[in-house]
Amino acid sequence: MTMYTMRRYGVPLPVAVTSTFMSFVSTILFFAIAGPLAVFFGAGRSLGQRGNVLGLSLFDLFLGSLTIIAAIGALMAFVLIFPRLARDLIHRATEAIGRKSRRVATRLEKLRAGIDQAHESLVAFNSPSGWLSIFWATVLSGPSHANKLLAGYVALRAVGIETNFVDILLVQTLVMFLLYFAPTPGASGIGEVLSAAVMSSYVPRGLTPLYILVWRLTLTYFTIAFGFLVFHGWVRRGLKGVDESPLPEPSVRSPVAGT
Repeated sequence: MTMYTMRRYGVPLPVAVTSTFMSFVSTILFFAIAGPLAVFFGAGRSLGQRGNVLGLSLFDLFLGSLTIIAAIGALMAFVLIFPRLARDLIHRATEAIGRKSRRVATRLEKLRAGIDQAHESLVAFNSPSGWLSIFWATVLSGPSHANKLLAGYVALRAVGIETNFVDILLVQTLVMFLLYFAPTPGASGIGEVLSAAVMSSYVPRGLTPLYILVWRLTLTYFTIAFGFLVFHGWVRRGLKGVDESPLPEPSVRSPVAGT
């Protein structure tokens, strides 16, 4: 949706893709840095005694997701540090695919221009000001994901369950990372099933529906309601400004002799 909106306002699609990619980079960097630091300082050790998903504990699942995050972060770092090499590799891959089908080759030829444009955008980020922007975006990823990471703990307290705050924070990090790859809008449906499965060792079966309801409200609908109120205020002020702005005086033609 971000790329679509930018495209509608005249931003070239390759540039929109690169901008969205950089936003994802900052999120991955945040998880890739915060996760190992939390484990290094001893957080989440008790998760090793909870959960049994295919013989894996919650701590095993967290470490597995952290490994995937680190791998994605390393791949993104390669693209950022060596954008020319990444572009050449993509070009070679498209050429290899294009040799098998002439029709596909024609479409890929148009893609090459987009790849070059995206490469130029990445080169622009590979500068002191670009890295500074990535740094601040990574720092801001913490508060911007606060409602998602705290939703599980808030929901547990709402249904009367007290547990270790840091453990739940790490479990919610695992849930949030997996939800990034959910194919449904807002991870609807999949998010509820995944959260119920991961939190089953904390939430009794009878309280699971109530927990999921509070979790989804905290994760999504409370923020949507707050955003609606803010947006509604902006619209009302904008319409009020339009109503109060003076209308231009109609131009009066000078009378023509003989009429």
